Amino acid sequence: MNRLSAMEAFVIVCDSGSFSGAARQLRIGQPAVSKAIAQLEEYLGVRLLLRSTHGLTPTESGQRFYEHAKHAIDSAEEAVLAARGAGAALSGRLRVSAAVTFARLHVMPHLPAFLDAHPFLDVDLFLDDRNVDLIETGIDVALRMGTLVDSSLTARRIGQGRRLVLGTPAYFNRAGVPTSPMDLVRHQAVIYDQRGGGDTWTFRQGSVETSITIRGRVRATAAEGIREAVLSDLGLVISTEWMFARELESGAVSEVLEDWSLPSIDLWAVFPTGRQASAKARAFVSFMESRMFGGDEVDCAALADT
Repeated sequence: MNRLSAMEAFVIVCDSGSFSGAARQLRIGQPAVSKAIAQLEEYLGVRLLLRSTHGLTPTESGQRFYEHAKHAIDSAEEAVLAARGAGAALSGRLRVSAAVTFARLHVMPHLPAFLDAHPFLDVDLFLDDRNVDLIETGIDVALRMGTLVDSSLTARRIGQGRRLVLGTPAYFNRAGVPTSPMDLVRHQAVIYDQRGGGDTWTFRQGSVETSITIRGRVRATAAEGIREAVLSDLGLVISTEWMFARELESGAVSEVLEDWSLPSIDLWAVFPTGRQASAKARAFVSFMESRMFGGDEVDCAALADT
């Protein structure tokens, strides 16, 4: 590795907390990462990392070097793009985190157009209904729904969706159609057992609010399981419109209690804390915002200020 590559490897080692984690992100062997850091320490004449059975910890010199190196690396891509002008092509690898079903329904179908627009850019998708550590996994941007519990995150809200009470025609033919939130206690519900789901919901109609706890024999921690259970006529569900967008359009599921509203859900673009959003991450967010919520493409550079 040259010194710039070794510096990048050092930053990734610090972010991931291990040589093995850095090796996975860099797609090279762990010995190559260890050798690069050793050569960097020899060149600088200082110890950058303390190695122990508990992991890796930057020394005081290592922490100072990390802060400057990280800033330099984050700025390098911006400098190249600025020098090349507005028409510069994005390149490299973009690492995106998203929930499995959301990505399948709302990211994958748009990827061909995004990749066509950026022919020198590759995309890695890390799909999990749970939130992953952006720093440890080297994520450039995550698409997350709901309330952000970590106030230190660098995030930008890019859209908002409705929550609905949904079920298949077969289920409603069998169990009846609820006409008020109170009717839901007599129905079987398929419950999404993750943050943003649950079994207690507050409905609103004008100034009237009522809280209902739904019950069901089927619970799942993955949205794919929720979808299949509902489409198998096992019960109704309280879900985002995003999860059943196609089925709502085709009539495979229908909305009930339309006169009542549920709390809406936010869609966020989340960037690693302490790191300026890269040009490729901003371009992806701008693209997805335009595709999902309409309107013109926004100025990507504006996202760096969020």
